[in-house]
This record gives sequence, structure tokens and C-alpha cells, in this order.
Amino acid sequence: MGRGRVQLKRIENKISRQVTFSKRRSGLQKKAHEISVLCDADVALIVFSTKGKLFEFSTDSRMERIVEDMNVTLTLSKKNYSGEDLDSLSSRELHSLEHQLESALKRIRTRKEKSLQDQNNLLAKQVKDFKLQYAQGKGEAANTRGADTAGTRGFTSNSIHLQTSSAFPKLQRIPSLTIGAGSQHPTGDEETGSPSRPSSSNTLIPPWLLSHVNR
Repeated sequence: MGRGRVQLKRIENKISRQVTFSKRRSGLQKKAHEISVLCDADVALIVFSTKGKLFEFSTDSRMERIVEDMNVTLTLSKKNYSGEDLDSLSSRELHSLEHQLESALKRIRTRKEKSLQDQNNLLAKQVKDFKLQYAQGKGEAANTRGADTAGTRGFTSNSIHLQTSSAFPKLQRIPSLTIGAGSQHPTGDEETGSPSRPSSSNTLIPPWLLSHVNR
């Protein structure tokens, strides 16, 4: 009875995860050694555990030389992606390079469109917030102007009333004067405001005129 197919997902149990890492690492190193011996290949294996511990394997302890060769290969690949040093590539390699560049260009365009859309959404939100703040500020300014206008009208009305009162003081009744006659006092009817009957005037004759009349 054979083993079932292993489902590739993270092992949640910490102890089981550590045991599996130890077993698989040992098996990976064994496979690397077999490839280097059977195929006469330069093999370098670098593994870091979850705790940051380094495990490495290289053919005949030639790790430094293998790393240098890898750096040279990476530099050449970078030039190829830039369109340089393409003479050494075969038709299959050129086709593979073209496919990789097209896939990369597609991802770049997708990311660019998403970035532009995010910027447009941000600008639209800023414009909306600005319009809302402007409308609120405009309403507050209108209320302030209305209150100032009402206060100015009340102040102007009071000023006009005060100026009118000072320019036209209340007229007082001046008693009528009659030459040679005594002052007339208002009767009870005049004080109450009802019309009074005509009364005979008691004219006083000056002494100097009385002496002439007696002659």
C-alpha cells in the first residue's frame, strides 16, 4: 500500500514542521550530491531555516567559484533583457527571452493602469472634500453677512431717530401776549382738552391811560 499524495501547504503544528524540515533538508542534500556525482555537475545548495540558520552544500566545497559563475550569468542575463549581447543566443533562447519580456511588459502596464486609477480616485476624493468644505464655508459666510446686515440696519435706524430728535426738538407752547392785557390762564376745559366757551377779556388799563380817561 503506497503513500497518499502529499498536499503542499504550510504545516500548522510547530514540532511537525521542524521534523519535516530536517527530513526534507537531508533528502535535498542527498539528491544534490547524487546529481553532482552522476552528472558531473557543479551543484550548490543554500537553505535557511525559519530561525535564520544557514545550511549549505556544494560540489567538492567549491561554493565560492559557483557563486562567481552565477554572478557572471546574472550580469549576462541582465544585458540580454536590455537588448544587448544577443549574438550568442539561439533561436529558442531568443523566443524564450521575447516571451519573458512580453509577460513583464504586460505586468508593468497592468500595474501602471492600477496606479493611475488609484491616483484618479484620490484626486476625485480630494476635489469632493474641497467642494464640501467650500459649500460649508460659503454658507457660514452668508449667515455672518446676514447677521451683520441686520445689525447695521438697526444701528442706522437708531442713528436716524437720534438725529431727527436732535434736529427737531419738541416745541413748547408759547403763551399768547396781549398788549395792555393780563396773562390768560387756561381754564379747566382747556386742560382737559374740551372746547371752551368764549369769555370776555378783563383788560387792565395802565395808570397813565386812566388819568387821561378821568379828565
